[in-house]
Amino acid sequence: MTFSQKIITGTVTDVSGTPIPFVNILEKGSDKGTTTDDNGNYTIAVDENAVLIFSFVGFQTQEISVSNQEKIDITLLEGEALSTIVVVGSRSPKRTATDTPVAVDIIDMQDVVTKSGKIEINELLQYSAPSFNANKQSGSDGADHIDPASLRGLGPDQTLVLINGKRRHSSSLINIFGTRGRGNSGTDLNAIPATAIKRIEILRDGAAAQYGSDAIAGVINIVLKDNIDKLSGSISYGAYNTNAKGDFPEGTPNTDGNRLDTENDGNRIGEDKDFDGGSVKVTANYGVGIGDKGYINFTTEYLSKNKTLRPGFDFRRGFGEAAIDGFNFFANANIPLSDKTEFYAFGGRNYRDTDAFAFTRNGGERVVTEIYPNGFTPRITSNIIDNSVSAGIRTETNNGWKIDISNTWGKNNFHYFIEGTLNASLEENSPREFDAGGHSLSQNTLNLDFSKFYPKVSKGLNIALGAEYRTENFIIFAGEEGSYATYDTNGLPIIDPATQTQPIDPDSGQPRPGGSQGFPGYSPANEVDRSRSNLSLYADAELDITDAFLLAGAARFENYSDFGSTINGKLALRVKATENINFRGSVSSGFRAPSLAQIYYNLRFTDFQGGEASETLLSPNNSPVTASFRIDRLKEETSVNASVGVTAKLGDFSATVDGYYIDIKDRIVLTGTFEATDIDNVNEAQFFANGVDTETVGMDLVLSWKSNYSFGTLSALLAGNVNNMYITAVNTDLDPDIFFGKREQGFLLASAPRSKFALNLNYTTEKFNAGLGLTRFSEITLVDFDDNDDVYGAKITADLTLGYELTDQLKLTIGGNNITNEYPDQQDDLTEAGGYWDAVQMGFSGAYYYARLDFNF
Repeated sequence: MTFSQKIITGTVTDVSGTPIPFVNILEKGSDKGTTTDDNGNYTIAVDENAVLIFSFVGFQTQEISVSNQEKIDITLLEGEALSTIVVVGSRSPKRTATDTPVAVDIIDMQDVVTKSGKIEINELLQYSAPSFNANKQSGSDGADHIDPASLRGLGPDQTLVLINGKRRHSSSLINIFGTRGRGNSGTDLNAIPATAIKRIEILRDGAAAQYGSDAIAGVINIVLKDNIDKLSGSISYGAYNTNAKGDFPEGTPNTDGNRLDTENDGNRIGEDKDFDGGSVKVTANYGVGIGDKGYINFTTEYLSKNKTLRPGFDFRRGFGEAAIDGFNFFANANIPLSDKTEFYAFGGRNYRDTDAFAFTRNGGERVVTEIYPNGFTPRITSNIIDNSVSAGIRTETNNGWKIDISNTWGKNNFHYFIEGTLNASLEENSPREFDAGGHSLSQNTLNLDFSKFYPKVSKGLNIALGAEYRTENFIIFAGEEGSYATYDTNGLPIIDPATQTQPIDPDSGQPRPGGSQGFPGYSPANEVDRSRSNLSLYADAELDITDAFLLAGAARFENYSDFGSTINGKLALRVKATENINFRGSVSSGFRAPSLAQIYYNLRFTDFQGGEASETLLSPNNSPVTASFRIDRLKEETSVNASVGVTAKLGDFSATVDGYYIDIKDRIVLTGTFEATDIDNVNEAQFFANGVDTETVGMDLVLSWKSNYSFGTLSALLAGNVNNMYITAVNTDLDPDIFFGKREQGFLLASAPRSKFALNLNYTTEKFNAGLGLTRFSEITLVDFDDNDDVYGAKITADLTLGYELTDQLKLTIGGNNITNEYPDQQDDLTEAGGYWDAVQMGFSGAYYYARLDFNF
């Protein structure tokens, strides 16, 4: 039978109305086809009863019946999360997010950024990825400036971060005090500009056997933009509502919207403010083509954010988020050298100047009334610089082997400057600001990778193997003398306490302490310059035994110069029950070597416990002092991970459900404080130790639906995580209540809510989009300084966004995050950070309102 031919014309656009060139258009069941031109237009001759298939990389494929139509205009929906070839979790060149044997989230950053008021990566992921958690801290020294973040409630250093598949360097900051991830140092995701990112892949599965140390909780891979001939970016402004919810005692600092005196004398200025934390962000991205297929893509990003101030106890008049002034520059390049060989490079520089309030000094030996008659609130400011560069060559041999050789270098430098402060032992002669020194971590990684796909072995076999050589260097550098020294009555640094007299406060009768108040500087005695190397070898394979059954395995050998070697393995499988339903599972062993910072970090600092100051020594793990307290030398953490899940794609609806179990032995934690009055000018001491064993049982759920109608596109996404962590052992023969007591256990177990569910509803037309996001955080319990439980009940926040295209090149978006101004439950006992809430759930800054102008030329 033959059918008469008819001519079909039309235009293919995306949801914003922008024409899409080079879309493939095929008559189903035949070899007739065409592509759209530069303006998205097409013409094709087909049979009268034909079905047209429209497909393009990064968009969902559509099938349209011709019927009696002569003009068919199509709007393709973005489908990156469904069809993109993933880099992380599988080294097979044909594996997508829905057919991997382990759970992988794909987050399209362009879509998330343009439909959200979140201004940093951690904030974006907090509300996009079900098992990712991060919060702004306050009163936590360096953690006020670099936010600790984690997957599945594990440590920040148990998640490996990659950029374009290459290992990203860690921060040199180690988290102490009352932060999430105490005793850990992670990767600073906020040092990477969101505008430079094409998508983020999150592997939610143990992957140490595939990618090495730090991948116990999973892997976050950031894929940079590669577009050309388009200038895009945004200008945005937002601010927080200062109306903190709560019933605060009269005279509580920061309840009337006033700001602290900039001279830090503890007084108030009578300026009422309805908004604070004002944030200006300006971004730009542009790409240039090189040859036929090459490119270089540039991104710049500027951010200026003011402090927020929220109600705190009298000893915490500066409770709130830090101020940030930062500038980012990133580049991503790929240059073909021949048909099968290419050179690639990427990297950038992030600079941040930050400013946060420390705990208030209201009186006593720490206050010199000649300088601050009413007490003062010191400010911890910092300069943070992250530099990185990665370069390599990829090629393919004539027999199909793909070879990738690369070198990646990165360094984080964290430099403290303490302002609005004094050295009390210098009395009225003290300066008010000090260079307090800092720390840095550099990392260099050399990779050699081989892979080959054998299409005729069963239904396809992919083999990958390689080697990695990594070096790391951790440095602590001293500040100026006045930031750390204690002076005698003659203004000379005390060297011999037996012959020199320390100044005495006339009111309290106590010796005046030395060092800069708020954060004492690093002294020459604290200085560290330590390095190590690591050699690893890996092999993994994925075999499609049948069209329905995939089996994968990996093994990795690691040898560290400072603590030895380890071997870990992984097995995973995926079974296709039907064309659209997959079952998957995995089991693996893992490890994480103690970081150089955990081994060598040391500092004397003022620890505020319930408003009372105590001089505390954080002793390095290799110190005789640490050994005298019977704290063992650090060893690696080990883990066993298991997961089982199901994925389904049924028309416009898709779903993934994954359950997991993680057993970790010898987790490195920061202990409680031991009495140490035998040490000069010290009351207490604490240490890094392989302190606890934990088990984590949980489930990730992602349900999504998206459909196109004549009146627009509707979509819904429900993403959730249920996470239960249990401490199965405290590894010590010391007093367990001091070594890792109730308070320390509470902070560890509250690293993530027991459950977090986010429902996102979106409506899009050619010119207009609207979105509503509802996020529910479950109850969290911490322990205060009086050993009472601080219970933070479950909360629901709402985010709203409205966008309109003013022209083809300009789009205006307005909206709000946490528009109902939800706060964690108010606490009346003494919290860790000195505010009326800790850094839990949605944070403590309240509603945030914003406007953003996106441009695209």
